[in-house]
Amino acid sequence: MLHNLKLKEKIFESLASVLPLTAIVLLLSVTLMPLSSGALVLFLFGALMLILGMGFFTLGADMSMMSMGEGIGVEMSRAKNIIGPLAVCFILGMLITIAEPDLQVLAEQVPAIPNMVLILAVAAGVGFFLMVAQIRIFFHIPLAKMLVFFYALIFGLAILAPDSFVPVSFDSGGVTTGPVTVPFIMALGIGMATLRSDKNSREDSFGLISLCSVGPILAVLLLGVFYEPDSALYSPTEIPVVETTKDAAVLFAHAFPEYLREVAMALVPIILVFIAFQLLYKRYKHHQLMRIATGFAFVYFGLSLFLCGVNVGFMPVGQIIGAGIAESSHAWLLIPIGMVIGYFIVAAEPAVHVLTKQVEEISNGFVTAKMMQSALSIGVCVSVGIAMLRILTGISILWFLIPGYAFALLLTRHVSPIFTGIAFDSGGVSSGPMTATFLLPFAMGACEAAGGNIMTDAFGIVAMVAMTPLITIQLMGLLTQMKEKAKQRYIAVQLTQLEDDILYFD
Repeated sequence: MLHNLKLKEKIFESLASVLPLTAIVLLLSVTLMPLSSGALVLFLFGALMLILGMGFFTLGADMSMMSMGEGIGVEMSRAKNIIGPLAVCFILGMLITIAEPDLQVLAEQVPAIPNMVLILAVAAGVGFFLMVAQIRIFFHIPLAKMLVFFYALIFGLAILAPDSFVPVSFDSGGVTTGPVTVPFIMALGIGMATLRSDKNSREDSFGLISLCSVGPILAVLLLGVFYEPDSALYSPTEIPVVETTKDAAVLFAHAFPEYLREVAMALVPIILVFIAFQLLYKRYKHHQLMRIATGFAFVYFGLSLFLCGVNVGFMPVGQIIGAGIAESSHAWLLIPIGMVIGYFIVAAEPAVHVLTKQVEEISNGFVTAKMMQSALSIGVCVSVGIAMLRILTGISILWFLIPGYAFALLLTRHVSPIFTGIAFDSGGVSSGPMTATFLLPFAMGACEAAGGNIMTDAFGIVAMVAMTPLITIQLMGLLTQMKEKAKQRYIAVQLTQLEDDILYFD
């Protein structure tokens, strides 16, 4: 009964998140970009699956992956020798990344490098940087210093790598921290910092996702330098022909088993790790194990439903709308329309709901979910606007990434470390499956219609979505800190005035 109530609550939250994006597409379909009835039916079917899938997923993640990740993190933090936890971090990072469904999509976009080579390199990058995150927590190393060092290394390598690999490499950093990876890694960080009672333990629970996003970028850049490919080619996605609602239902029915298989492959390694952990530590009681098992079932069904909905229903529509606007006499409308879509689409990312809830809980309500959602929406709005500008003008992505990251890293010197950790984690979380399956096809369709280079101009939109929240969240933190200081000054003035009044009457 309790599960039913919570599921209903999660589905209503999903509906509120997805409804604005659905309304925008419907409005475009009857004004600027008329859609065929088949494409519109696909989109509406996809939206329904997305709403239900996100509801099941977020409830399941709360029940299983968060609890499991936190438990493993707590046991690792109790270890007297750091070597064991580091090995566990590397193995977990590798397994979870190989299992991430979005990584398969990335591998298909880079035919110059064999798929398995790219997947293993990216997975090794995540595993290595999960070890780095553990070392940071163990030795209390400030996150900002590590980020400055690694991003300096990234941009140094970006100069050496082929131009066509730079956008893809930065996209990989956002894509690999997807709905499977984020809840587990976030909970792992919370668990690692739980046993510490010092003032920095709360701040150190954030930052794992941001460091794990660095690994894939470095891995793809290194592969680009090592393989020295002539180019990286892109094969456009074929848009299915759908004439009736029955055709749409058949298309989803045929695709759904494939996503059930993909998600099963993603979850099995995590479940096996959990079984081994439980046999070794006997941490969870029978009723907790039942709750976690139920949670995994919800995650499995919900994520399969979500991925099927966005890939089959959203991807074709994104491509059609992007191409249609770019081919029109008002191609400049790509920028404002892209910004509006970007503002609302981030709310439909399943991992964003996990992050905002965790931030509110860990910060004891100091940073609310509403504040986080507003800052993320503004950031993604700006990033999609810049991405559309790049498609229309062909400006190199480095002209935006270098100053953007430089400003974000500069802000780390002026905001509280907790906001730095939250901001850099938010970058990876914002660029999830909704970005990969709607915004990226939207950008590709527009770029192809405008006659641009898809690999250098359309790719990079995920990178932009991952970058701007670093700035907006830290600016939100700076504003919050200024308000708090102003409030403290006001209270101090009032107390001084009260003391003066007491002395006067005495």
